[in-house]
Amino acid sequence: MDDEQQVDLGVSLFISYRYTEERIFRAVQEAGFDDWTLVQCRVFQRVAPGGSRLTELADQAQMTKQSAGVLVDQLERLGYVRRVPDPTDGRARLIVIEERGRRAVEVAAATLDEIYAEWKAYLGTRNFALLQQILGQLREITDPYAR
Repeated sequence: MDDEQQVDLGVSLFISYRYTEERIFRAVQEAGFDDWTLVQCRVFQRVAPGGSRLTELADQAQMTKQSAGVLVDQLERLGYVRRVPDPTDGRARLIVIEERGRRAVEVAAATLDEIYAEWKAYLGTRNFALLQQILGQLREITDPYAR
């Protein structure tokens, strides 16, 4: 591929992410979780295992607290999440994943495993591991939410 046909690195990373997101969303819908939108899923996927505050979700999803609140309200009505008191701050509430949401997460995780297996078969085990290592290292300077 010559320089004129070379795709920008950022675009290449986005294409892989978009492919993964769309495939997981389609699998989740086909498994019977077809009552939510991709935008709702983008907020849902950011809910931490122990729960998240609304401000954290809004910040990570790069939207206003009000917009995230509307989406969380919708997810709560659909039975994917619920709000509970934050044990560390009596004034705050956490959004936690409900059983229905956990079942959707299982489908998403299985689909992600399939995607990774396909990528590993295509790239080779060594190159796939190297890709994971390099992107993990890059995350240290690009992801303000890396823990």
